[in-house]
Amino acid sequence: MPVRARRKLIDPEEYARLIAVSLPIPPRTDADNERLIEMLSALDEREDLTPEEAAFAELLAIVIEDFEEKHYALPAVAPQEALEALMEDRGLRHKDVAPVVGNKGLTTEILNGRRKIGAAVAKRLAGHFRVPVELFL
Repeated sequence: MPVRARRKLIDPEEYARLIAVSLPIPPRTDADNERLIEMLSALDEREDLTPEEAAFAELLAIVIEDFEEKHYALPAVAPQEALEALMEDRGLRHKDVAPVVGNKGLTTEILNGRRKIGAAVAKRLAGHFRVPVELFL
């Protein structure tokens, strides 16, 4: 009997064939992970995925993300440093983010490390930069 996934029916036999051919075991090495990334990339390049291939691509993404979170965790960055990096990356200056922060004085204090970024300001910055609010807390 077909299984529902995202409102499209999946043929269990076809899905099982995809699994059997690719053997997407959780990666233990960078080479294992690269193999899975190549499979996912090949699927991502196509626009005509079958429901089985779409479900399989989702499975690959979950397995790859799990491996990378465990092996390539980014070091924690101070909120002020995160703000500075985002500003630099986007070519923004103090005056460009002051309206988002609330005023020039508070922006100066945050960028100089004299004040922490409060929850309300963090929410506004996260919305402005389209990043998780936790980056600024």
